[in-house]
Amino acid sequence: MNEATKPNSILDTLLNHHDFKEGALWQRRHYEPNTTVFSEGDRGRDVYLIVKGTVRVQGSVDLDAKRQIRPGFSDLGEGEVFGELALFDNHPRSASVSTVTACDLIAIDGDQLMQFLDTHPDLGYPLFKALILILVGRLRQADRKIFGLFAWGLKARGIDKYL
Repeated sequence: MNEATKPNSILDTLLNHHDFKEGALWQRRHYEPNTTVFSEGDRGRDVYLIVKGTVRVQGSVDLDAKRQIRPGFSDLGEGEVFGELALFDNHPRSASVSTVTACDLIAIDGDQLMQFLDTHPDLGYPLFKALILILVGRLRQADRKIFGLFAWGLKARGIDKYL
């Protein structure tokens, strides 16, 4: 990814655009450690940029009818984006995000962002290109984890020796 397609570079351009007003279209937020930013199943369209700190993306896994765990899928840090799936559909959040350390985040109103990008396609194309690259990287990472779990399951059940 070259400098022009890095999401924080593109977001910096967006956040500094004279028509993309702080307070109306985006805002700075501070979170203390161990604070939930949003929960799996929540409705929301905000997209977040991490200015400072670390967040953890977590999901819920039902072990059985009475037991559930919340494993951390990944930690994200300065310059990284999360909540971007909300731009592409109107589904509830697919994971929970909480702070690991004190965090300064920029919350961008997704509906306002989409309206702004409709009138500023010169910013929209590079932003969506960067977001697609992020999503592709996360999909590849998820594939590796799924394949690893599949292999573990085959070995744990002794099925691997029959393949």
